[in-house]
Amino acid sequence: MSLPSDRRVFLIRTGLLMGSVLIGWGGFLLFLRYGAADGLDAMDLVRAALILISTFWLAWGALQAFAGLTTRPPAVPRHDGPITSRCVILVPVYNEDPAATFPRIAAMDASLRRTGSAERFHIAILSDTRDDTVAEAEQRGFLRLLNLTGAEGRIFYRRRDNNRGRKAGNIEDFITRSGAAYDLAVILDADSLMEGATMVEMVRRMEADPKLGLLQTLPQIVNAQSRFGRIQQFAAAFYSPIFCRGLAMMQGRTGPFWGHNAIVRVRAFAESCGLPELSGRPPFGGHILSHDYVEAALLARAGWTVRVDDDLTGSFEEGPENMVLHAKRDRRWCQGNLQHSRLLTAPGLKPWSRFVFVQGILAYLSPVIWLAFLLCSIAAPVFAPPIDYFPIEGWRWPVIPVSHASKALALAICIVGLLFLPKILILIDAALRGRARGFGGAGAAARAVGAELLFSALSAPVFLMFNTRSVLQVVAGVDGGWPAQTRGDGTMTVAESWAASRWIVISGVLGAALAAWLSPALLPWLAPVLLPMMAAPLIIAWSSAPARSPLFQTPNEAAMPEVLMLDRQFRAIWQPDSKVVRISAA
Repeated sequence: MSLPSDRRVFLIRTGLLMGSVLIGWGGFLLFLRYGAADGLDAMDLVRAALILISTFWLAWGALQAFAGLTTRPPAVPRHDGPITSRCVILVPVYNEDPAATFPRIAAMDASLRRTGSAERFHIAILSDTRDDTVAEAEQRGFLRLLNLTGAEGRIFYRRRDNNRGRKAGNIEDFITRSGAAYDLAVILDADSLMEGATMVEMVRRMEADPKLGLLQTLPQIVNAQSRFGRIQQFAAAFYSPIFCRGLAMMQGRTGPFWGHNAIVRVRAFAESCGLPELSGRPPFGGHILSHDYVEAALLARAGWTVRVDDDLTGSFEEGPENMVLHAKRDRRWCQGNLQHSRLLTAPGLKPWSRFVFVQGILAYLSPVIWLAFLLCSIAAPVFAPPIDYFPIEGWRWPVIPVSHASKALALAICIVGLLFLPKILILIDAALRGRARGFGGAGAAARAVGAELLFSALSAPVFLMFNTRSVLQVVAGVDGGWPAQTRGDGTMTVAESWAASRWIVISGVLGAALAAWLSPALLPWLAPVLLPMMAAPLIIAWSSAPARSPLFQTPNEAAMPEVLMLDRQFRAIWQPDSKVVRISAA
């Protein structure tokens, strides 16, 4: 894929925005048109407005997938000759397990050596670890890493005295002190893996386009063991490339940065991406948490191209193994995205960068809007006086008696269509184009998509509640901080799941009781939301258990990439009772 022309980007953006607005407006008018049997009321108007926003957001995601299915970008600028740039691979760590992180670094170094271009790359382990015990383990691990790889003089380690600015400050510190030694920097997370050939290819693309400031890859989730992890791993491998292609065509030169698995031009980053500390206290003040979106916007403001290439393979990361860990990570992202409301009027930003901030904010407000719609629907029969006309002077809107059940059914069809139709179209496309073969064939892919859709329907109300709590905490001024990532086995017992989600169960029971009292006719239509809420501990515990079924096969399991095999070998070597050996670069 490559960068489309500015005119094409404008047409794609305009088309998607107009389509989303029209679909949202259609949902608004449809809901308003079919008022209650006793006429429209004030609560109907409120709910219609909530439907407008929510339907717009669902349509925006659905049309992005449609753009990915229907566009085929031209070839990307690149060259096939030897690379000449000096490149550093940055691996920020924060209270991570060295026995998991350092074998990944050894695997990437071995993969680079097999490309014949390893001499162009250095690796810098940037520790922000606050725990002295973990820091001591890092230092011992670093010495073992050098013995294991023989890469002294190419792999470096440093630990900061303080972690001002968190990950963004960690990288800024390196750029300030050592950035002049390098032309390009690959930015990773502690759980990232990248093929050596992928990094070389990224360098070639950066060298072929002097205005390219940042090139983002689409990381694939790997090494998932739990049911939840494998479902997420399948969804990322099956759906994300299509959504990413639509995103690339829509964003053009003002593309995304997701904070890792990307390459940046050091000079561009140093000149453009100094982050301010926002006035006031967290969660809306202080250090910018979701720094990656801001850095992409600052690069674009300075005239650099920011691009995502969905055709770049060999980029990997690990994901959370249960729903609670996912919700904890999402809490930090929620605070960071809502914090972007402080930056919407920052001077000089591209209009699209501002819209990206709005998208990020809406991503976390949308579930709250859905919850508000449900609560308004329950309360409508009691708290809303009826009106029998549309509130615009001279325009009377005749009442069409329609039952609550019919309204709910029409709404459900609309929502399910926007949520599920893109995934079904991606399945059809994968079957027709042969992409489904990597997932076990069209039949296996269809079963996996069906199972993923079912789990999404069951888990969505649970995530809606976690998300709503996060938004309310941020709005109330509660700072979530930057907790260290919890990796590895995420198995949870029912008792542990109950402790983490009993408030969701109580909310579901209270919601059902309130609906039975105020709006009993809606109770069957609220069941798909209320029942999963009441079953939250069982859903969390079941999905955290180790997966036994081969249902969610991905191409990376059918044909394991080289760097994943190297990672497994180095992990085995890293065990305390194993001997230090070298893995051949051949």
